[in-house]
Amino acid sequence: MKLFYIVLALILASLNLRPPITSISPLMSTIQNDLGLSGMTASLLTTLPVLCMGIFAPFSVRLSRRWGNEGAIVLALILIGIGTGLRLFVGATPLMMFTSFLSGVGIALAGPLLSSFIKQYFPNRVAAMVGIYSTAMVMGASISVGLSVPLQQTLGGSWRGSLATWALLAAIALPIWLKLAWSARTERQSGQTSAVVHAPLPVKNRRAWVLTLFFGLMAAIFYSLTAWLAPAIQSHGYSQETAGNIQTLFTLISLPSTLFIPMLVHRYQRRVFWLVGCAMLELTGVLMLNLSVSPWLAAIPLGIGAGGLFPIALMLPIDETNNAQEASSWSAMTQSGGYILGALGPLAIGWLRDLTGSFVQAFYGLAIIIVLQIIVQLAIGNKKSLKVSQEQS
Repeated sequence: MKLFYIVLALILASLNLRPPITSISPLMSTIQNDLGLSGMTASLLTTLPVLCMGIFAPFSVRLSRRWGNEGAIVLALILIGIGTGLRLFVGATPLMMFTSFLSGVGIALAGPLLSSFIKQYFPNRVAAMVGIYSTAMVMGASISVGLSVPLQQTLGGSWRGSLATWALLAAIALPIWLKLAWSARTERQSGQTSAVVHAPLPVKNRRAWVLTLFFGLMAAIFYSLTAWLAPAIQSHGYSQETAGNIQTLFTLISLPSTLFIPMLVHRYQRRVFWLVGCAMLELTGVLMLNLSVSPWLAAIPLGIGAGGLFPIALMLPIDETNNAQEASSWSAMTQSGGYILGALGPLAIGWLRDLTGSFVQAFYGLAIIIVLQIIVQLAIGNKKSLKVSQEQS
């Protein structure tokens, strides 16, 4: 199978993993007014898919065992495409929540599967491929954030049409993955590749729980910013379009760190330096927003920090395992527990916003989460755990 084709499939699948969530933020005020949602209820549009990503991630291991990584990713893309496309027909809150649920299930399955896919096809290039994988995700987020409001305007003010447009990404990726899944299935049946071996979730491994906690705190911060950065900026008197542009800057700024930081971590093996450094940048950005520094400037440290932490969180379970099956199990556990914890972030910000009538107190709460994240990062340390298989058994 040609390397270019496999990398293209990885990029196209990764592009689908954020638009169902990130496209909502620039349109949040419009959606709230149209559907009559409170801040806490509106936060569920982001919280629900993230929560689904936590609850359903472990099922990816079972699907991979039955259909292989490639076939299971096909199913994930179908769920994402249907969930996103249904937003065109939203007339009430329950259907809108259902679209977030369906998309969240698809994203939940795809995340650990793509990590296992990288370990399977690129065991000696994990850092580079995680960089490509996470960069494609950030690109999908950037494009969806930047184009959500222009698409709404182009489509006659229809936020539904704007949100549903992102189903096209799944439609583009599916033919590539169907071909890849068919080729992989043929190779397994002919004995050219070994059968998929089961690797249990590492629930008895203390190291896995530390990585899970880190992933959860990272996700809580990331998705809180994804859901509420643009509305918080609007609360400072900026227009919807300007707030969307600043959030686009936030995601674009994260692209270089998303691509290069995992490679730097792999090369220099100073994980604590990169982990804590990125977290400090996030803390700086949040405090800048609360101290009324220009949000254009605050978006820069926020983007660099968040952009660097996400690929490291993806890389850690892959890096500390011995094969694709263990990588899938560790990724499923860290993403499952991590996303469940992370889902509380946007919900808490929405609740504090409703309670206080201001984003300032809510974002100080976010600063506290970042400090907790730094403590966990120090516990991760610079050294990798050894003999994962023996510890699991």
